Amino acid sequence: MELGLVIGRRARDVKGAGAMRHVFGYTGVMDITVRGEEDRSIRKSFDTFTPVGPVLVTVDEIPDRHDLRLQLWVNGQRRQDGNTRDMIWNVPKLVEYASHVMTLHPGDLFSTGTPDGVGPLKPGDEVAMEIERIGRLSVQVALRTP
Repeated sequence: MELGLVIGRRARDVKGAGAMRHVFGYTGVMDITVRGEEDRSIRKSFDTFTPVGPVLVTVDEIPDRHDLRLQLWVNGQRRQDGNTRDMIWNVPKLVEYASHVMTLHPGDLFSTGTPDGVGPLKPGDEVAMEIERIGRLSVQVALRTP
């Protein structure tokens, strides 16, 4: 579970001080990853592996992006409980870095990192994430057979 950052304006080689002019808003991202013997290049590539939401909140709706509580539950048991103030890189630094290795375009979404507490999921599990001022998103894990 991560804070999702949505770009609103093209960004290339942006300096940290001007980075926020390129951010449109925030959402939640469940960055699901297969952990096992699978080819590393597809571990995050399966259909349904990146639920996003529940809403997109504009930058002006969040007074302090660096003080948002992030929580995740699996079957009602809390697994993650963090705060954006504990991120290794803050939002402007992430935009600055990303814009130096790629051009960011309006609508681009990237996740900002996850708090401690990731763990395995199994079919039937209910996963719920909540990000303060953004909302709560719940999904159910299902096994898809070929």
